[in-house]
Amino acid sequence: MVGIMGGTFNPIHNGHIWLAQQAYERLGLEKVIFIPSGNSYMKQNVLDAQNRAAMVKLAISDFEHFELSMAEVERKGNTYTFETLEELKVQNPDVKYCLLIGADLLFQIESWYKPEKIFELSTIVCAVRDDYDIMSIRQKGAELSRLGADIVYLDIPKCDISSTEIRNRVENDMPIDELVPKKVADYILCKNLYKKNIKEL
Repeated sequence: MVGIMGGTFNPIHNGHIWLAQQAYERLGLEKVIFIPSGNSYMKQNVLDAQNRAAMVKLAISDFEHFELSMAEVERKGNTYTFETLEELKVQNPDVKYCLLIGADLLFQIESWYKPEKIFELSTIVCAVRDDYDIMSIRQKGAELSRLGADIVYLDIPKCDISSTEIRNRVENDMPIDELVPKKVADYILCKNLYKKNIKEL
C-alpha cells in the first residue's frame, strides 16, 4: 500500500513529516507520496505552488521512502483529491492507496468535492490524537463507513504544530527552527517568504 500525503503545505512542517513517518512504519507502507496542492478551491491567499513544492522537496530529501509528486501543481484550474487518485489508479491500477489525514479533516471530508470517489479509490488513514474525543471520531467514522469509506485509525502522540503558527512567527521575526526541517527554515529565510501577512483561510 502507498500512502498519499496531500495538502497546501504552506509551509510543510515537522508535524507532516511525523504523521507520514508514523503511517509508513506502523502500516508497513511501500512509500509515502507528498502531493502539494496547486490551485486549491478550499483555500485562498496561499503561497505560490512552486515555492511550496520546493519546500516539500527539501523537507523529504533525507527520506528514501518519501516522494514528491507535482501532479496537482502542474494541473490547470482547481485541484481535487479525487482527480489525483484517479490519475494514480490509471498509472498504477494494481496499487492500493491510502489517504493520510488528521482527525480534524475526518469531520470535513464530506465537504470535499466528490468524497464518494475518494472513498472508492483509497483507504482513509486517520491520525487519532489526544486532543480529539475518540468516541466522536469513531462515530463520525461509522457515518462515513456507511457512505463507503474504509477507515484505519492511527493512534499517534500529539504533534501540535500548524502552518498558521509558523507563518505568524515568521511575520513577527520569531524562530521556527523547532517547527520545520532546517532546510525549510533556511529556504524561508533565504526567499524572505511569509513577510506579507499571508493567512490561511
